[in-house]
Amino acid sequence: MKEHYFVGAYWGPRQETAPECARRAENFLHLLSRCDPTFAQWYRGGRKAPPGLPGHPIQEAGDLERLLLEGRNRSDFDRKIILEDHGFMAGVFNAKKGRTQLDFHCGAYFPEGHNFCLLDPPSEGPVRERLLSAPVLAQVLTCMATAWEPDFATASSLEMLRHTEKREWEVRVGWLTYVSRRLGTVPPLPAPVRIEPVGTQGWLLTLSPERMTADNPEHVAFTARVRELLDRAGLVEHPHAARQ
Repeated sequence: MKEHYFVGAYWGPRQETAPECARRAENFLHLLSRCDPTFAQWYRGGRKAPPGLPGHPIQEAGDLERLLLEGRNRSDFDRKIILEDHGFMAGVFNAKKGRTQLDFHCGAYFPEGHNFCLLDPPSEGPVRERLLSAPVLAQVLTCMATAWEPDFATASSLEMLRHTEKREWEVRVGWLTYVSRRLGTVPPLPAPVRIEPVGTQGWLLTLSPERMTADNPEHVAFTARVRELLDRAGLVEHPHAARQ
């Protein structure tokens, strides 16, 4: 079975303006460019893209701000802004074929609101294989945590999460997991889990140096075990956890 891997960072209500979100996104793209050569340039969709390019190039925070503003909730009738507290949405990509897709939802602050940053690697090819390694994913998660300051983040496959998640809303424990200090303290975990600090913000947990798959019963059982230990420490139940 070919699994759908993704990297996602999630946080609860946080009121931020479009310029503030754009600065976070710009910082994230800058940090991300160090993780892989294919992350050096990003594009937005739209008509009349420059000839020979996948889309309109993102060159500065102003480009991201305009894109975020376009992604606000608007009335179908007169295009006026509605649901101000629902924040901004935007998506960018880095190629026509074999693309990595990035989607942001930020600045939402209604009580049940959630924000996220999602990275979907290519579905096949050498770039996918390069990205789906523990060292590269650890870099990507660190970039997300640094730029967006989420409550938690994970790099996993949807198939693994379907095996291990127990609540409709919870911190998603995967192959790699970032947990903010805001949620609590990470307890001792069994080998081969590696626990590393991410600045003063939180911890990055790498469950295995090898790719963890839902096809491997040992991987599923171990992920479930780590999730249970984190749950006992009060780190899994989370009211603002978003769904993929």
